[in-house]
Amino acid sequence: MNGVHDLGGMHGFGPVLTEENEPVFHHDWERRIFPLFASLFVGGHFNVDEFRHSIERMEPAEYLQSSYYEHWLHAFETLLLEKGVISAAELQGTVKPTSPTQPPAVLTPDIVEAVILGGASSRAKEPVGGRFRVGDRVRTKNLNPTTHTRLPRYARGKVGTIEIAHGAFATPDTMAHGLGEQPQQVYAVRFSATELWGVARPDSVCIDLWDNYLEAV
Repeated sequence: MNGVHDLGGMHGFGPVLTEENEPVFHHDWERRIFPLFASLFVGGHFNVDEFRHSIERMEPAEYLQSSYYEHWLHAFETLLLEKGVISAAELQGTVKPTSPTQPPAVLTPDIVEAVILGGASSRAKEPVGGRFRVGDRVRTKNLNPTTHTRLPRYARGKVGTIEIAHGAFATPDTMAHGLGEQPQQVYAVRFSATELWGVARPDSVCIDLWDNYLEAV
């Protein structure tokens, strides 16, 4: 979807400032938020694309004024409320939490490292053919959906060359909305900086894109 979260190529935000000796977490509450993603994911409360889309739906001013882990917390609260896992009263602490009718899967110590480092692959279990091959020149479609997409605005309507055919993966545009995996081929497409920005620096950018984002040149 088109929103303030899609910052790639936008002007006016100034330089990206790096913090010398930056800590992993700036506040203790961030340390507590981090493991919630893995726990809730393993519990089956959302998939990665639903998580991303919930952040995209933040009010623009709230998104820009809040920090990275505040985005995470917003997503947890939004999805758990929408899916009926918790109530608004439980979230606000005005009533005691209720136990789930069916116990969810639990993140156990023996799988923490695998979940944190590897997540869950969205690679399709069965092969799915694609329309393009390595070396093909393709143009990205000029899509402006109100729903989730992984095609960034700065790369829409641009011509690039396919460098890698990754295989078939679940489509984030459908996964984010409960419409199933609907797998398709994913390609690494390289675009020149001149094509994307009108300038020659950096020299190029490579973006992983799904088959239905592309058309033949």
